[in-house]
Amino acid sequence: MDEVGDTQDAEPVDKDITQAAPLVVSIVPDGDVVLDVEFQNSRETLKSAKKATLSHIRPTLVASAPQSELKPRVKVAYRVRLATLKLHSKYFGNLLSDTRFQEARSVETAFEKLILKGAKAEEVEAQDLPWVKIVDDDEATRSAGREAAFGDLLRILHNLDTVTKSYTFNYVATLAVLADRFDCVLAVSRYMPRLKPKWPLTQPRAPRDDGVGLTKHTEDLLRQKILVAWLLDQPLRLAAASRELIMYGSVRWSAFAEADSHAYGATWWDLQDDLERELQYRRECILNTVASAIRHFLGLYTSRVRQCKLGYDSSLACDSYQLGEMVRFLSRKRLLSFVDFSPTSLDAVPDHATVDIMHILATLKDHPNYQIDRNHTNCGLRNRIIPIADFIQSLLSSKVIAIRRHLWVADRQSESWLAQAAAGEKDKHEKKVFRFTRSVAADPRLRHEGAMGADRLARDLFTAHSWDWTPEE
Repeated sequence: MDEVGDTQDAEPVDKDITQAAPLVVSIVPDGDVVLDVEFQNSRETLKSAKKATLSHIRPTLVASAPQSELKPRVKVAYRVRLATLKLHSKYFGNLLSDTRFQEARSVETAFEKLILKGAKAEEVEAQDLPWVKIVDDDEATRSAGREAAFGDLLRILHNLDTVTKSYTFNYVATLAVLADRFDCVLAVSRYMPRLKPKWPLTQPRAPRDDGVGLTKHTEDLLRQKILVAWLLDQPLRLAAASRELIMYGSVRWSAFAEADSHAYGATWWDLQDDLERELQYRRECILNTVASAIRHFLGLYTSRVRQCKLGYDSSLACDSYQLGEMVRFLSRKRLLSFVDFSPTSLDAVPDHATVDIMHILATLKDHPNYQIDRNHTNCGLRNRIIPIADFIQSLLSSKVIAIRRHLWVADRQSESWLAQAAAGEKDKHEKKVFRFTRSVAADPRLRHEGAMGADRLARDLFTAHSWDWTPEE
């Protein structure tokens, strides 16, 4: 957010400069101040917009915006009512009321001159009104065509209908970002039922070896949904969209992500209010939980403890056979990698930042029932991993997986998994161990989605420090 009073962001325009001002858009015909707004589009933004046009992806906020409107600088002046801006926007309230700022003093001086002339501000021509210059760059949105969203933002503040009819969801996201910047999200949030935006469905790309995944464009829309739901107080949509991002993952959470890429520069690619790191941490917790089951059984089959359950005919050969088949299956499914002491071996480790968590669980449940001979029917991993995968999958439907907006606002310290982990490390609490007992596996609360007890059980599972998946064997 830009600081109020930043002379680079907003400054008065002298009267002689107004002669070169653009045609004024009258938000209200009796407005008493003119906002002279310059929308700046970077070269990268214009290049991405033109490239998206060739790829048949709507690059601008307005679906019908012509290509000719993609310019480095677009100037639009808006005639508005000062009292309305001050009432609904703290940004404009401070900027145009506090006489410590040059903008407020300039507006006050202009009004005094009109009074001396015996003229009323709402009746004079726009060029005789005080002009305030606003510079809006594309750093937060990386989108061209923001003048349409800004004009509609001013109409919303004046309790008027928006004029943009054919718009993309990028328009809705940009409208929310502008509302956040000019500190008027409450007014826009109240207007949303009248706007009736179409929330796009998350459509992952076709299945691949490691499951379905998100394209760059699809993740862009998903992140926009999270930001809009967060800023404009849409708790149910926030919960649904944040859960999807946790389950599908993000290219920004990859160890190979391009941190300085312009394509990932929009504000929704680094979600505010600690949401970005929290969502990434929750996904890491879930992945650690699922991986712990694999590590657990690999440890058992490589230990000296006999795992073959055939009684007198149990054999080490059966354990060795099951271990080999387990390793072969998991490595073929890219759930297990071999790393030796050479530094280059790390290059063979696959990146699971964008692998669907549900696909991993489904893969584990597809583990074949290998037998060294016809007598060894229950010696392998399959019968032991399926109940665990079903248990984890049932708890993934818990409400605690997603971001619950009211709790995140009211008590972030208790709601945040990351804050809980940091507090545990600071206080040096005893490490939490989750034990998968028969009573836990048969817990009837898991049959009812959203049960309070199940929510607590899910959080205990995914935030544990270690897991014992066979405590009663």
